[in-house]
Amino acid sequence: QVQLVESGGGSVQAGESLTLSCVPSGATSRFNCMGWFRQAPGKEREGVAAIHTDLRGGGSTFYADSVKGRFTISQDNAKNTLYLQMDSLKPEDTAMYYCAAGPPRRGWLRGEEYNYWGQGTQVTVSS
Repeated sequence: QVQLVESGGGSVQAGESLTLSCVPSGATSRFNCMGWFRQAPGKEREGVAAIHTDLRGGGSTFYADSVKGRFTISQDNAKNTLYLQMDSLKPEDTAMYYCAAGPPRRGWLRGEEYNYWGQGTQVTVSS
């Protein structure tokens, strides 16, 4: 059974930083992509960032325009951990953030393409 556990959320002021972590377990080797998504009350789920790993060990990253230049997704294979470094946080970044895994076929930032999800970690940014 695949499990994803997020951590690192919290409450910060605008301009500060947070780093989210996601530790997967179970049969995750078949997944070639992991991503971060967020959802705020009254808003649609938004794909934030994704990282794709090919059979050669190389990969590509993808970001939503709203976070490009401020957020960085990375993966530490030795620690089996996915990260989302969030800098220059804005109040509009406030949301529940979810880690997801799957083999998306139609879009790296489309949530419906991912199979497994973590429980979420709350990020709150005050002005």
